[in-house]
Amino acid sequence: QVQLVESGGGLVQAGGSLRLSCAASGRTFSSYTMGWFRQAPGKEREFVAGISRSSGRTFYTDSVKGRFTISRDNAKNTVDLQMNSLKPEDTAVYYCAGRPGPFSDYDRQYNHWGQGTQVTVSS
Repeated sequence: QVQLVESGGGLVQAGGSLRLSCAASGRTFSSYTMGWFRQAPGKEREFVAGISRSSGRTFYTDSVKGRFTISRDNAKNTVDLQMNSLKPEDTAVYYCAGRPGPFSDYDRQYNHWGQGTQVTVSS
């Protein structure tokens, strides 16, 4: 069983940066694909970024490519999302998620979720 806790959200001006961190409990973190998802008011939850469990291969939705970077530290049981050049449309609640299998960008295939952290980007 893995429990996830996000931190690092907040309010930032457009063009600014934030770093989200997700701390995981449990001994099997390294066997989990990890992802970041977000949900804006009135919208469906969407995939943002993911990182595979073994090779560390990374995946991004098109709207964040070149601006966001996902990384993981299996020794520390953490996965981070560095967000640069933030835009107002990045405003959302961001969720860390994990699944004990290969990469997927489908949120329903993730069975471990954090509580979410608010990111607000002002124009």
